[in-house]
Amino acid sequence: MTAASYVSPDRIRDRFSAAMSDMYRTEVPQYGSLLALVDQVNRETLDRDPALAERLVQRGELERLNIERHGAIRVGTAEELAMLRRLFAVMGMQPVGYYDLSGAGVPVHSTAFRPVEDAALARNPFRIFTSLLRLELIEDPTLRERAAAILARRDIFTPGVRELIELYEQQGGLTAEQAARFVDEALETFRWHRHATVDLPTYQALHDVHRLIADVVCFKGPHINHLTPRTLDIDEVQRRMPESGITPKAVIEGPPRRRCPILLRQTSFKALEEPILFDGDRPGTHTARFGEIEQRGIALTARGRALYDRLLTESRKQTAGLENREHQRVLEEVFAEFPDDETELRRQGLAFFEYELTGAGAATDIAEGGDMERLIGQGLVRAAPITYEDFLPVSAAGIFQSNLGGAETSAYEGNSSRDEFEAALGVPAIDELSLYAGREAASRRGVSGAGD
Repeated sequence: MTAASYVSPDRIRDRFSAAMSDMYRTEVPQYGSLLALVDQVNRETLDRDPALAERLVQRGELERLNIERHGAIRVGTAEELAMLRRLFAVMGMQPVGYYDLSGAGVPVHSTAFRPVEDAALARNPFRIFTSLLRLELIEDPTLRERAAAILARRDIFTPGVRELIELYEQQGGLTAEQAARFVDEALETFRWHRHATVDLPTYQALHDVHRLIADVVCFKGPHINHLTPRTLDIDEVQRRMPESGITPKAVIEGPPRRRCPILLRQTSFKALEEPILFDGDRPGTHTARFGEIEQRGIALTARGRALYDRLLTESRKQTAGLENREHQRVLEEVFAEFPDDETELRRQGLAFFEYELTGAGAATDIAEGGDMERLIGQGLVRAAPITYEDFLPVSAAGIFQSNLGGAETSAYEGNSSRDEFEAALGVPAIDELSLYAGREAASRRGVSGAGD
């Protein structure tokens, strides 16, 4: 069978993300309300700002806006993580970045599975933030061994999806019929299960150590714990959530509102308290799943990230305990030091841009190594911000803490272990900054080599 007979990973990812969104809307009705609100705010924002709409069209981002989602799951063992890597590879998704959340009091470390090629991102930039539980951070050895034994007894993957993953790896692709079955089978890993796999005392013991540990260990599978649509105005969504019967979290995570958005801003509705059944059909409740919204900005260079991290750390001393409006006001004051102009972001090397010739530039012989700012000033080259496609460790931890109801703690601080995580993963996680730098460098070469 030829490669042309197989369904592209992009199409499989597209179908899977749509199926997961439908499933989650059924499981968590508030997610449907959230989608409707985000869609309304996005349409109003585009109507109000035609220049923004035009920029999104030029960058190829408008088409992906309504389908864009990211989700998050948490697994318990190295074997589960390694199999997930193989599952996501079928959909053209690779592990990008390493996130240590232990310093924020969350006993996991993580990566983001996502597409990395420009065309794949334009088709569907579906991402899954995937966390691995760190059992070694459970201090009680008896409880730690008990949790490990519980996890060792479960299999979060169906026999069918294991078979299809192996078939994909042997064939180099899946046929249309196989791809349809793969989506159905893979979806089962992420489905909510009302029945816990443990008794109430075991659940409570793990819950008392950390809510997230109980969420990972005590159920048949990792159940998707949130899906996130992308908005063009997160402040407006946050303001309107109560009007839609949705209770938002206290503050928007990430940088403040800016003319030139940077990195990522996130908010969410609080996690739902859901009825479950423990061993023996004993009724109880569990809090884990919520709905999140994101607003994406430009990707920052290492220099830009260093400035962002410094300002965010400085702002935390001043924003603790503030409600969202005052929190955002203080953030804006602190971040006044961060240039809010695309020209300055380029000139100071704080953000990544993609360069291309204008019509006039295409008719001009551009010398290799020419000064890019001069060429832009002459109208020969245009620069477009590169969208940030990844996550913020601090934001991810903040979302976890605020939605699970846990207070921040430094109990796990200083326990970063990228080598251990990548050993479990089975491959190195791709450095996200290298992806942005490579994309910018390729565009520069494209400009200077256009006359070759």
